[in-house]
Amino acid sequence: MRISSTDIIEGGRVLYTIGKIKAASAWHAANGAPQQGNWRELALRELIRRAEDIDADAIIGLDYETDGVPVEETGVQLKRILATGVAVKLSCAA
Repeated sequence: MRISSTDIIEGGRVLYTIGKIKAASAWHAANGAPQQGNWRELALRELIRRAEDIDADAIIGLDYETDGVPVEETGVQLKRILATGVAVKLSCAA
């Protein structure tokens, strides 16, 4: 699986876009860090699995963002880290 944080893949050409995909870390307190120290690696691994499930050759535009939600019953703010990207099919899959 090829991955790029830009919209291009070195040594390849995007044949067509399959669609935007996302994978998330576990929810954690908004004022802290995820309990897993390797949250970025875990989210990227899940993103790759999702891309492979839809027969993508690469992920372009890889980025990380946060998503939050308040838990109304307790007043606690939760957040998670999202790995996002665009699954694509390459003209010359490597």
